[in-house]
Amino acid sequence: MGFPVVGVVGGGQLARMMLGPAIALGVTVRVLARSADDSAARVGHDVEIGDERDLDALRHFAAGCDVLTFDHEHVPTEHLHALEAEGVAVRPGADALVHAQDKTVMRRRLTELGIGCPRWAVVGDVDALRDFGDAVGWPVVLKAPRGGYDGKGVRVVRTAQDADEWLATSGPLLAEERVSFRRELSALVARSPHGQAAAYPVVETVQVDGVCREVLAPAAVTAEHAVAAQHAALRIAEGLGVTGILAVEMFDTDDGVLVNELAMRPHNSGHWTIEGARTSQFEQHLRAVLDLPLGETSMTAPHVAMANVLGGDIEDMYAGYLHCMAHDPGVHLHMYGKDVRPGRKVGHTTALGSDAERVRARAVHAAAFLRGDIDG
Repeated sequence: MGFPVVGVVGGGQLARMMLGPAIALGVTVRVLARSADDSAARVGHDVEIGDERDLDALRHFAAGCDVLTFDHEHVPTEHLHALEAEGVAVRPGADALVHAQDKTVMRRRLTELGIGCPRWAVVGDVDALRDFGDAVGWPVVLKAPRGGYDGKGVRVVRTAQDADEWLATSGPLLAEERVSFRRELSALVARSPHGQAAAYPVVETVQVDGVCREVLAPAAVTAEHAVAAQHAALRIAEGLGVTGILAVEMFDTDDGVLVNELAMRPHNSGHWTIEGARTSQFEQHLRAVLDLPLGETSMTAPHVAMANVLGGDIEDMYAGYLHCMAHDPGVHLHMYGKDVRPGRKVGHTTALGSDAERVRARAVHAAAFLRGDIDG
């Protein structure tokens, strides 16, 4: 019928949540999943089982797609270059995506662009770490350049000796100053191949032990800082040549906003847009990678709150639906079809309204009940 096929590498919840908007648009989403039990594989009708680290598996998958995009950043960069050389439309492209894959590459490029970041250095041994820590002040944040997420691959060290063993076994690490901040922010933008860009309202993310617990839209920041965050995200999208959704995680400080991390795909901090924005981040990502005009990003309510449902001792999350829906018919529940493990993101809840504190309490209550934190 002439409608395109979008190939999504990765079978997690982000791919799963692209399926609904794709159905509405009449677009086919094909999923490359490692297992038939992956979140998207459980509900997708066009799923191929394969390993994204295998170039031949990627080639076979891409052959049935008009454009390739991602559920995660863990595809080897050299594989993406190979696919592009063979004519595959990869969005975002390898040269852009590497900045979300490698934190050192990202820091270097953002510094070149003049984007505000924490002070940083690449350290290969204890002496180099000691010199950096003495210059910027202790404690220092140490990060693995590749592979870390949700607090993994990140440590706060108070002395150089605290990282002796890690440095000896890991190779060079990224050292950053520990920033004093008011709150953590996320600026979500989208960019298409022909250069159109759109920005969502800046949100606050509430982190616990390196894992996002809540997202509050819009963030309670000054108009100056909100605009600065959006402007920085748009500059990054253009400067790196991003196609699709770009999430820029930031620190809100007394002196302005500083960029912490990047993600070039739909992001946990944008799940609120499913009900809370005129165009969800998942539809927007599809529009962008297909080079369609981007959708409106304004909010559907004055305040929106999203709370992640993290796995705990209760495996039967469906049992909590009765209470959550009866207690608050306006709350939205999203479950990802994932096996429950302690601390694992297995779903999220969203509430909308005119009172920021009440909206947040509603979303948090539903998530807490599903987790088993509330049993009454």
